[in-house]
Amino acid sequence: MITAPELEIAVLLLGMVILMVEAFASKIDKRILAFIAITGLAIVFVASFFVAPFSSPNQTAGFWSFYTADQLSIFFKQFTLLTTILVLIMMIDYAPVVRRSFPGAQDGVGEFFAIPIFTCAGLMYLVSAIDFVFIFVSLELVTISFYVLVSFTRRNPVTLEAGTKYLVLSTVSTAFLVYGIAWILGVTGQTNLHQLAQALGNPDVDRGAALLGMVFVLVALGFKIAAVPFQIWVPDVYQGAPSPVTAYLSVGSKAAGFVVLLRVLLPFLALPQTQRLIVLIALLTLIYGNLAALPQTNLKRLLAYSSIAHAGYLLIGVVCFDVRAITFYLVAYLLMTLLSFAVLIIVAQQTGEEISDFDGLAKRSPFLAFAMLIGMVSLAGVPFTAGFLGKFYIFYAAVLQRQIALIVVGVITVGCGFYYYLKVVRAMYWQSDSKTDAIPVNGLSRVAISALIVATIWLGIYPQPILEALKH
Repeated sequence: MITAPELEIAVLLLGMVILMVEAFASKIDKRILAFIAITGLAIVFVASFFVAPFSSPNQTAGFWSFYTADQLSIFFKQFTLLTTILVLIMMIDYAPVVRRSFPGAQDGVGEFFAIPIFTCAGLMYLVSAIDFVFIFVSLELVTISFYVLVSFTRRNPVTLEAGTKYLVLSTVSTAFLVYGIAWILGVTGQTNLHQLAQALGNPDVDRGAALLGMVFVLVALGFKIAAVPFQIWVPDVYQGAPSPVTAYLSVGSKAAGFVVLLRVLLPFLALPQTQRLIVLIALLTLIYGNLAALPQTNLKRLLAYSSIAHAGYLLIGVVCFDVRAITFYLVAYLLMTLLSFAVLIIVAQQTGEEISDFDGLAKRSPFLAFAMLIGMVSLAGVPFTAGFLGKFYIFYAAVLQRQIALIVVGVITVGCGFYYYLKVVRAMYWQSDSKTDAIPVNGLSRVAISALIVATIWLGIYPQPILEALKH
């Protein structure tokens, strides 16, 4: 039987092997490294189904006081591996853009394929972290990898600006995290989340001071999940970063952030102020994300504000503490967001990233237009798509908890989403364009996009596989 830590070790070894090959085999086609990475991650993904879950709430010493391999963490390890594989496929399509940014013999493509593997390992550690120290270390591994990826095509001034903003604001969020952890440790004497829950049950503990520490930690996690008012970095970074990196930030980082948020909030649920604070953040995130997306004309920027809006819907699930609803929504978000970005990367290299650049796409490339159609209607929440059921489960959890304000604002903002998502559909199917050249799609990308289309529709009709995966 395979143990959970062996999965992360295998991913780290794969990343180091690819870096070594890239450094010493300079004459090979660097795209081969992407295929090696995809194959290696696929093997680890298959192996993850043979890991027996176990939790370690009673372990208080050694490594197992930091790390858990419960059903939730194993599921999100698989989620992270699948996300990274799909992002690497997108990176193969994006490789010509990277090459143009590195004139000369060193094209930088090899590192572009290697760094996401280390990001993947950090995300896998993050979803298993049950101690603030390990959460901090895992988060830094992820964040430092994203520093490099966001500003990778650094000869582009827009990308360089995005990397600088992400670096500065992420550093500030890290400072809040460390200060919050220090405050909680000073009040309770604990960094382990299980022991922290017991410490907060002690009437001698200053709960007000512990709550202040939790607020600082929440600021840092709010940055990672793009919740208002910590979302200021999102539009510029999403627009300026290489498109596959934007997709990875939008899906992988957000999913791991929500798993950590659930684990961190659990000890503080006994404090009544905690839920009220999350409700307020959820309301602000829903309203800001959807209203700011309405006037956007750049598709990457629209998807950035859309990402903020979806963080708001996920926060409704956090308020209700419905792990299954949050998990299903994140899986739906993975499918429809990566589907949208996969099409965007291919089309943008031929025309551009503006919504107007998609005019008449249905005539030039019916396959890509249909794929983007499925992505947009699922993001909007049209029935018989994964996005619709994701919103349904979130709102159903809110109804059971009688969160009337969240339900009302959530339903109204869903209507806003229909407007700005269907702008893209209108451009593809109803707007005419002088361009008539067909857009080529390579075989691997066609398979990946087709799989995402099928999965988006299939989970919208038959959601049981995801719900059963977390039943135990």
